[in-house]
Amino acid sequence: MRPRGVWWAGGVAACVLSTGLFACAAGTEDSAATDDAVASDDGVVTEIQSYPAMATVEDFERAMDELSNWGRWGAEDELGASNLITPEKRIAAAALVTEGISVSLAHDVAQERALDAGTILNREVLRVSASGASDQYQYTGSYHGVIHSHLDAVACHIMYEGKGYNGVAMEEIEAADGCPRGSINALKDGIVTRGILFDATLLPGFGTAEGWVEPGRAIRAADLVALEKIQGVRVEPGDVILLHTGRWIRRDALGPWPTSEGVAGYHSDVAYFMKERGVSFIGHDMWNDVYPHEFSDDERLPLHLLSLVSLGVGIFDNLDFGRVAELAKRLNKYEFLFTAAPLRIEMGMGSPLNPIATF
Repeated sequence: MRPRGVWWAGGVAACVLSTGLFACAAGTEDSAATDDAVASDDGVVTEIQSYPAMATVEDFERAMDELSNWGRWGAEDELGASNLITPEKRIAAAALVTEGISVSLAHDVAQERALDAGTILNREVLRVSASGASDQYQYTGSYHGVIHSHLDAVACHIMYEGKGYNGVAMEEIEAADGCPRGSINALKDGIVTRGILFDATLLPGFGTAEGWVEPGRAIRAADLVALEKIQGVRVEPGDVILLHTGRWIRRDALGPWPTSEGVAGYHSDVAYFMKERGVSFIGHDMWNDVYPHEFSDDERLPLHLLSLVSLGVGIFDNLDFGRVAELAKRLNKYEFLFTAAPLRIEMGMGSPLNPIATF
């Protein structure tokens, strides 16, 4: 157990809570946190503890073991960290609604091919008559990828050494012809909790004048701690954290770009922040992981592996935070009621969806 009064911070920072004063000290160029002195009103710092490093494959493998939630909620658990969303948490989240304003967190479903849209939704009108009209929708491939707003099921979609969250094995998936445990259908009753928007463009030196973070920029655990201070929020157990980098704003201005040119996103050390704070889901306006990163292509999406496989934290990909970021800035309020309802697909490995933020 960590000593009272101590927070973990990203591998680039140390953060302490001392006699009512919170501050961070950073140690790399990538972090927005500063090297300011950390002290209480009487000049005494109780203790500083930093997150373990996440710079080598050995660091990654250690984190996969250390952060594991396998068995935490039972051997047959299918919910993962969403177990942290209690009835009391839902009631408290509902109380955040004071303005009566709701905002979609999804992007329009892609219906035209583009550099980043290899899979699209074909929408076909079937009939038009005096009594009405109908159409049909069909994806040309998987909704997974970098264009469609979707939620990854906690198990099966991403595996490490042949196993997904809580030990579901690839052989089980093959035998079941689907996800036998931890499928998207485990969330059929919906996700209702507190959402927190982390606007990375507010970090000093991160955002461009046009309103985005350039591809390849890592947002580390220390930066999330810095954003808590900037935005006046603190992540608590059961929260959904959502990272705005302005991906869609940049895409509208400059056009789509290949992921090989870079993705601004979470650094893998954020996994320690997630475990410490009890995060239930994470989300991002692309695929969540920063790219490029320190690891090989065997760990191409290291935070996906840490989040889904080890922590059992579900992942929202390709959300669109442009409108909610504007509203949050206007209201000076970065917490809200978060709701999402995946499709009820037995043994499904994810779902397209339209999450909602309500203020």
